[in-house]
Amino acid sequence: MLKPLYDHVVLEPEKEENKTKSGIILTAKDNERPQMAKVTAVGPGKEGNALSVKVGDKVVFKAYATTEITFDDKKYLILKESDILAIVEGA
Repeated sequence: MLKPLYDHVVLEPEKEENKTKSGIILTAKDNERPQMAKVTAVGPGKEGNALSVKVGDKVVFKAYATTEITFDDKKYLILKESDILAIVEGA
């Protein structure tokens, strides 16, 4: 398992759709919008400050701010908590 340091968060990305519900095919440029993923691990925080997200939360984040890694044949994203834009409640 990946154990993030400081204020970093490990995310498991949701499957990306390259087509809208109405059938419009999205280009790579369209995929630069914020993305959603599930939190799989959180760091201890910086200087004793706990993070706002917890394991299992579904979050919206800045897609360009991530570091992509493959671990145990699974894709993960690592980013700072400050690059998370929102927690999706009720998900």
